[in-house]
Amino acid sequence: MDIAIIETSSLGDRSYLISANGIGVVIDPQRDIDRIEKLASEKNATVTHVLETHIHNDYVTGGLELSRVAGAEYVVPEGDPLGYERRAVNDGDVVEAGPFSFQVLHTPGHTHHHVSYVLRDDTGSPVAVFTGGSMLYGSTGRTDLLGSDHTAELTHSQYHSVRRIADELPPETAVYPTHGFGSFCSATPTSGDASTIGEQRATNPALTQDEQTYVDELIAGLSAYPAYYAHMGVINTKGPEPVDLTNPAPVNVQELRQRIDAGEWVVDLRTRTAFAAGHIDGSLGFELSTSFVTYLGWLYEWGAPLTLIGENADQINEAQRELVRIGIDDLAGAAVGEIRTLVGDGTLRAYAVSDFAGLAAATSDRTVVVLDTRQSGEFRDGHIAGAVNIPLHELPHRLDEVPAGEVWVHCASGYRSSIGASLLDRIDRNVVLVDDDYENAASAGLPQTITP
Repeated sequence: MDIAIIETSSLGDRSYLISANGIGVVIDPQRDIDRIEKLASEKNATVTHVLETHIHNDYVTGGLELSRVAGAEYVVPEGDPLGYERRAVNDGDVVEAGPFSFQVLHTPGHTHHHVSYVLRDDTGSPVAVFTGGSMLYGSTGRTDLLGSDHTAELTHSQYHSVRRIADELPPETAVYPTHGFGSFCSATPTSGDASTIGEQRATNPALTQDEQTYVDELIAGLSAYPAYYAHMGVINTKGPEPVDLTNPAPVNVQELRQRIDAGEWVVDLRTRTAFAAGHIDGSLGFELSTSFVTYLGWLYEWGAPLTLIGENADQINEAQRELVRIGIDDLAGAAVGEIRTLVGDGTLRAYAVSDFAGLAAATSDRTVVVLDTRQSGEFRDGHIAGAVNIPLHELPHRLDEVPAGEVWVHCASGYRSSIGASLLDRIDRNVVLVDDDYENAASAGLPQTITP
């Protein structure tokens, strides 16, 4: 028996392919199913079953399409009113798949109908449990995605679900969650890349705390999550369309300028330092990295025309793959090439890039505005004295709250602040990007404040 991991680090999620004797079972697949098809071919496995732990809120599932293409049985928890045929399973059901079987455990908390799957071998012994958004590595799935009216109830349910998993399985059972590798579906940060039931007994707050402490701390620690989550459950409930990764239409220099002037979304995928050194006036900088799809999806005006700028076709294709994972399918086009060839008769805009040592030097001889684009919880835990906190996801609607003057923009690492800097640059603010790790602020001599 082989358990293979399909990592989607940009969304902090994992899918799984379990295979043996030419049979393959896939759990919680992402929308770009070609990765799974390739892996199944390498394993000489025919996918016979596709299992979902829940209706996902952080990505568009590939489960429906994979089941159609592979002719596999599509297994989804009972309870949600879905717009397609599937095998609806309840607590205690068993999914037989060749040499192994999956026992369904109802584990509500992340959602009402969430289930986990206990993998048993041909002797009936538990080998692993696929926990979706329930038991994560040193954490649990967040419980507020269905709205505040359900949060308290689901948090209590999550506590009991994780305890049920731990109580019913031996300590050596391997744990395979879907979320928790940087995903906003995790209630608190997770730790590690592998674990067992025994390890979770010692580290998971649902197993080390009493119920009320767990509930109070989880709810108090919940932070904002990406705005595109509001669309994922709807798409997954209706039934996603097959993914289309056809290259977007090319956009010439004149069209690019017209789209920017019309107020459309034109996103530059180059590195944040390359964007700062020279970019087309009115474009926005979203560096193509592991954080790209989370923050573009968070700030993007859903349904608005979106044009990409990239250095080459591979960069555009990678961005497109990321975007379809969250349901942004209809790109308006793409412009490819060296940035100076895409500006036409115009001139490139630029702004400065520095670090926290540079900020310390600047504040010592003149008055500057320090804009902290981290989330409010991060800001409360410690920030530069006198800094203004506007979380990045709120900044597009609060630009007029940024004080007048020279603005130095920072976050925890430089990624969020780079997007913030491009937003400010677009409205002609004098901006400096702090491309540095926040832990260097104190050593640079910048005074720190903690908000009680």
